[in-house]
Amino acid sequence: MSRWAMLALMGVLAGCNVREPARDNAAAENKSIVAEEDGLANNSAAEAPKSILRPEVVPDEPEKPVLKPVDLVVPFGTAGLKLDDAGRKLLDELLGNATMAAGGPITIGGHSDTRGNDRDNLVSSRKRAEAVRDYLLSKGVPAERMTVIAFGETRALVPNAKEDGSDDPEARAKNRRVEVQVALPAPAETPPAVVGNGSAEASTVDPEAQK
Repeated sequence: MSRWAMLALMGVLAGCNVREPARDNAAAENKSIVAEEDGLANNSAAEAPKSILRPEVVPDEPEKPVLKPVDLVVPFGTAGLKLDDAGRKLLDELLGNATMAAGGPITIGGHSDTRGNDRDNLVSSRKRAEAVRDYLLSKGVPAERMTVIAFGETRALVPNAKEDGSDDPEARAKNRRVEVQVALPAPAETPPAVVGNGSAEASTVDPEAQK
């Protein structure tokens, strides 16, 4: 092989060695660009703002139910002196009432019809009222909230007889009843203002100042 042929071959080989790293560098640069783009995408996803409740925003409180006094009539027309299933159902519904849960005083009044003498009717009306009280006690109502009153036949719901003076069994049955009244709890008293020495401050008005 001549000298010039050897030089030409060496030039060709040197050119190949120079171009190969160039391709490798270009591929590496492309991979680097792709990796950076992936990293930016991941960072953007990680740094995306999340929807959270601002600390200064306070949610509205649910409205409290308006309390009203409750009047309930528990019939004893067919039960005599014992509380029947219908009466227990009425009392169970009363226990779920918001006014009942508020803790106000409860008055339980027993009533009777006019059959029999006054004394016996008074005793019967008390037993009916006590039957209601005992049921409420068994459901967790404190005894100190309840007051039992026996009215006997003195407060008839309807006349015990018809207009012609004949007996009216249906009317008498309506009068054998217990009336439960649940009042609203007493409002809380506002404590007097306390001055620096720890004593209560009385509110005084200077008559001269009002002139």
